[in-house]
Amino acid sequence: MMAASKPVEPQSGSGLPRWQLALLVGTPIVLGVGAVYLWNRSRSKGKLGKKNGERKTPEGSASPVQGQHEATNPELENMSPLDRAQSAKNKGNKYFKAGKYEHAIKCYTEAISLCPKEQKTDLSTFYQNRAAAYEQQMKWTEVIQDCSQAVEMNPCYVKALFRRAKALEKLDKKRECLEDVTAVCILEVFQNQQSMLLADKVLKQLGKEKAKDKYKNREPLMPSPQFIKSYFSSFTDDIISQPLQKGEKKDEDKDKEGEASEVTGSSGYLKAKQYMEEENYDKIISECTKEIESGGRYTAEALLLRATFYLLIGNATAAQPDLDRVINMENASVKLRANALIKRGSMYMQQQQAHHSTQDFNMAAEIDPRNADVYHHRGQLKILLDQVEEAVGDFDECIKLRPDSALAQAQKCFALYRQAYTGNNPSQVQKAMDGFEDVIRRFPKCAEGYALYAQALTDQQQFGKADEMYDKCIELEPDNATTYVHKGLLQLQWKQDLEMGLELISKAIEIDNKCDFAYETMGTIEVQRGNLDKAIDMFNKAINLAKSEMEMAHLYSLCDAAYAQTEVAKKYGLKPPTL
Repeated sequence: MMAASKPVEPQSGSGLPRWQLALLVGTPIVLGVGAVYLWNRSRSKGKLGKKNGERKTPEGSASPVQGQHEATNPELENMSPLDRAQSAKNKGNKYFKAGKYEHAIKCYTEAISLCPKEQKTDLSTFYQNRAAAYEQQMKWTEVIQDCSQAVEMNPCYVKALFRRAKALEKLDKKRECLEDVTAVCILEVFQNQQSMLLADKVLKQLGKEKAKDKYKNREPLMPSPQFIKSYFSSFTDDIISQPLQKGEKKDEDKDKEGEASEVTGSSGYLKAKQYMEEENYDKIISECTKEIESGGRYTAEALLLRATFYLLIGNATAAQPDLDRVINMENASVKLRANALIKRGSMYMQQQQAHHSTQDFNMAAEIDPRNADVYHHRGQLKILLDQVEEAVGDFDECIKLRPDSALAQAQKCFALYRQAYTGNNPSQVQKAMDGFEDVIRRFPKCAEGYALYAQALTDQQQFGKADEMYDKCIELEPDNATTYVHKGLLQLQWKQDLEMGLELISKAIEIDNKCDFAYETMGTIEVQRGNLDKAIDMFNKAINLAKSEMEMAHLYSLCDAAYAQTEVAKKYGLKPPTL
């Protein structure tokens, strides 16, 4: 759920929302899944040069080299076998340029047959050129066969590896494709957009396929108490998360106080509320079910509470019918129905159903226009949709209804900051930074204010001050594992202090062993250190803790990228630079 996730981040330049984005250690702006490859962070786009273009042409001159003649010329009889092979290749290139691919293939075949077997570099070029012609005819099997011959003779032949990767993708052989394109990315030092886009595309496809199967069959897992409390703290008008009221006391408590019992028998909902206060979260769903099945007085509340915990354990399929029932209960409290709409809207957003999500938030605003939670959570949705001005309007509405809402004030500042930062507007960036200073001055107990300010300061390379802000967060919320992860990443970027960074992230796991963000980050660092087996182990731990199918797909993408690198290292001895 948006409210309980890592700090909300807007879309990056790639137009992808946060749950689809991979973490790139040392860079404050998130990138696409392919960014798992981007170890070399300092090179500019300007160095890409011609590498961004589509690789369609064969190698070598399109016309016979000066001094050489057509195959029918008797002078060819006096040429060496290699020169005759080169002449056939050049003739093939001429046909290729003219779009006469069948003729080109015959010439390349002639070149292959004429070329001495010990001339491996030339022979690999002829096979690669013939593969290029087969590619134009969409004969993917032949492309793979010829590229494989080329790579066997020249293992680091980028053109052949990339052409084979594209053909493998066409035949839906994603894992083999990923291995080839990973080798290409490493050989090209991650400077070619075309190969990186293919890697990104295949990683996402593999991640989605695996997550779809795994998420459907996963064991439901209750998040940590810290996560649950953080989630409920993002609501101020949530009836079900409020402490038991005097009229809701359990029967035995009322008897102790000498009050008449208002509830006949034992209420499952009231028991569930009591378990919430005791942080005994595992029993809540079953107690709510008792209330619902008995048609008790608190059926609507029980449905909403049960749906909320279904969402928290990642079972959206079970949550949706409960939320639907509450939303359609005309006799239920408006606050309950609005809260159900917020939660269903957040669920839709996780499922990439932005239209349905927006509809639910808008309906919540219609039925309960003075509910600050509606605007607060819709503001977060708008940030994810990169609709910053609308997000700011929602945060303003939330602040108008609840002037003491420090969280909305901080998130409004962050939204304005990101807009200014991505728009490269220095004066607006400074205005947003001043806004953060105002928020932490007026709300010194709001940990989120310090955390979001720290992210902005890190963007601005003000590392020392960012570190101070994270220390303030830890002072206010010593059990917030996510803050330790961010502080650990800061040490890596600021001081290149790997030991301190890993120590802080390990501390996060010690505080909350269900913090998927910590395992994900640890895995990403281990990839960059070259410890691929350990990285895969960390990613698998994060996968088992994923709170949505989309998040799981993203984690599988990271895991598959690490696995592909282990295979490339074994096959070609290629490894990316390490920390």
